Amino acid sequence: MKMKKTESKTKREQKTGKKMNKNKTESVAGKVIKTRTLANGVRIITEKMPHVRSIALGIMVRTGAVDENEKNAGISHFVEHMMFKGTEKRGPYDIAGDIDKIGGQINAFTAKEMTCYYVKSVAKNYKKAADVLVDMIENSVFDSQEMNRERKVICEEIKMTKDSPDDLAHDTLIANMFKGGNLGNSIIGTASSLKRITRPIIKKYVSEHYTRDSIVVSVAGNFDEDDVCEYFEDKFGDLKASKEKYVEKKSVYEPFAKVRVKDINQTHLCMGTKGLKTLDDGFYSFQVLNNLLGGSMSSRLFQNIRERKGLAYSVYSSIGNFSNDGYFEIYAGVSHDKVREAVDGIREELKLLSEAPVSDEEL
Repeated sequence: MKMKKTESKTKREQKTGKKMNKNKTESVAGKVIKTRTLANGVRIITEKMPHVRSIALGIMVRTGAVDENEKNAGISHFVEHMMFKGTEKRGPYDIAGDIDKIGGQINAFTAKEMTCYYVKSVAKNYKKAADVLVDMIENSVFDSQEMNRERKVICEEIKMTKDSPDDLAHDTLIANMFKGGNLGNSIIGTASSLKRITRPIIKKYVSEHYTRDSIVVSVAGNFDEDDVCEYFEDKFGDLKASKEKYVEKKSVYEPFAKVRVKDINQTHLCMGTKGLKTLDDGFYSFQVLNNLLGGSMSSRLFQNIRERKGLAYSVYSSIGNFSNDGYFEIYAGVSHDKVREAVDGIREELKLLSEAPVSDEEL
């Protein structure tokens, strides 16, 4: 299919008398981050790094597990897989091969609120790399035979996750913490939900969710910013301009305990509570707090649970942030007979953190 190009920025400005690009420049931790909204509605975020010879380019689409329901659970992740299975001018091998030819790397991931496709390459080849990603998003064919094959692949991925006890413990925590809400939706779905997802269903989902206003292009490396913006100015012309926002279902958070019994050598423990949303005023303070408690080898949890008590090889804390919510989590893998001792040790650190001020030196 020949892409229908959007009208040039210059012509639109002449007609409306308004500039279509919205520009914003800000300094974050000493880095200059520029944001532009192009005439086609796509946002471009750039960070110029003149000291390197490479480039990393990601195309983020604002759709993920939060946009799904019980019937189509896992469809965002399924779409991500299928984007690599052929376009109108590239077969599955060609997508990987065209990136390999320029010594690049290509990959993707699906999250709760977005799907990301990204490439890394030598800076001079960025247009060749970007062309593959754009082709995938604009012209994927979603072949039925490829779908049947990839459905089996994802089912194996589901089994792999279930056989990974730390992943299973984390997924169980998040599903129950956000139970009843969109954030409680599984990213990967289930074998039964994948069976219900047909080619027409996938094409309809992509048409409704892969829209120009939901796309953000992020570029970091050695490149000409105007050249990058000009390249993307006439891309994604065949996509719809905007998508309908998903109906947000708020979860009702209640304390809970879930135990899954498996014949393995360790107990994988996850403890957690609600955290902060991404744009919360306390976001960066929370990042520092997390690092202090369990984000590094010098953290309190690591020093107490592993170094002093010798209860775990892996122990850490982490945070997850979403647009309207967030979570805080502590993980430890311990022997079955040491669970109570590990929980008590974690509670010690939480109690100390809540009652005693953090010293300037530690901070």
